[in-house]
Amino acid sequence: MKYRYQPGASDLKAFLDDAVQRFNTPAFIPGDPISVPHRFSKLQDREIMGFWAATLAWGQRRTIIQNAERLAALMDGAPHDFIRNHEEQDRARFLDFKHRTFQATDTLWFLEYLQQYYRRNNSLETAFTRHIGPGDTTVENALIGFHRDFFDHPDAPERTRKHVATPERGSTCKRLNMFLRWMVRHDDRGVDFGVWRHISPARLLIPLDVHVERVARQLGLLQRPQVDWKAVLELTENLRAFDADDPVRYDFALFGLGVLEK
Repeated sequence: MKYRYQPGASDLKAFLDDAVQRFNTPAFIPGDPISVPHRFSKLQDREIMGFWAATLAWGQRRTIIQNAERLAALMDGAPHDFIRNHEEQDRARFLDFKHRTFQATDTLWFLEYLQQYYRRNNSLETAFTRHIGPGDTTVENALIGFHRDFFDHPDAPERTRKHVATPERGSTCKRLNMFLRWMVRHDDRGVDFGVWRHISPARLLIPLDVHVERVARQLGLLQRPQVDWKAVLELTENLRAFDADDPVRYDFALFGLGVLEK
């Protein structure tokens, strides 16, 4: 690893703040799945492609980006228009699409859910905010409610549940937390979109992947041995000590130190 931090040798907050400044820049975008929704300017296009790209975000980042771009092409380069207006026969073009264990059955259910949702709602933000109560300090209930709604249909395939995580199963919900970071966080750095303004960045939770976990443990920010939902809560709470209003901005530091400087 290129980074060096010895506990007690310098201030950990200053160390992480410096890493955020280095990695939270437009140079971060091209090699990251967030580059896919960045190719669109329409709100709903960004939501749809952000959701797709985040859902596919496991494995090599280059492959994730390529497959998310393929999905955009299958939707004629206009995701929102396609989602709302396509007909049953238009879904045949997706039958050959797959990404690791994400197969045609999963793709078809995503299309069904998104079409029904966008025919009744303007923004995907509501799918999360409708489940947040005034006393909620995190997005936990938003994730639980979204998962329940996503599969609230007798035809929802059981196999697809593994691709939309929920805290109710103890999952880290890494991909959904990453998607929410993209949509909710707003600063002047040009990476995250900050187009959803009804969820406070203070309620966001860290997208905990293997790289973030490794660096967090090395820096003493994560003690829980299991990599699960409680670990997400623990790490995020420790990051709140550095920035209570925007703890997830440190995702750039932990991920960047773990991957981009490996």
